Amino acid sequence: MNRFMMRRAQELGTKLAKVQEELEKATVEASSGGGAVTVVVNGQQRVQSVKISPEVMDAKDMELVEDLVMAAVNEAIAKSQELAQSRLGALTGGLKIPGLT
Repeated sequence: MNRFMMRRAQELGTKLAKVQEELEKATVEASSGGGAVTVVVNGQQRVQSVKISPEVMDAKDMELVEDLVMAAVNEAIAKSQELAQSRLGALTGGLKIPGLT
């Protein structure tokens, strides 16, 4: 590899580390049941918090509560994946690099 390619690879590695750090700090929020369940996920698809309104917990139908939590988590993860793809896609110039996009 010539020096130019080595320098570009190092720059890309530095930028990638910065984007990954930003994604760890970035969060997205999703809710279900009209806000009855709210989930916050970071840009690395890790759940940061789950909030369930007291009214939902009073419900006798635990299956409904489970469905609301599952829906909110799935939506939050999808939003987090979109966020990561947009940030990493900008870094890779749209190239589909396995493990990054």
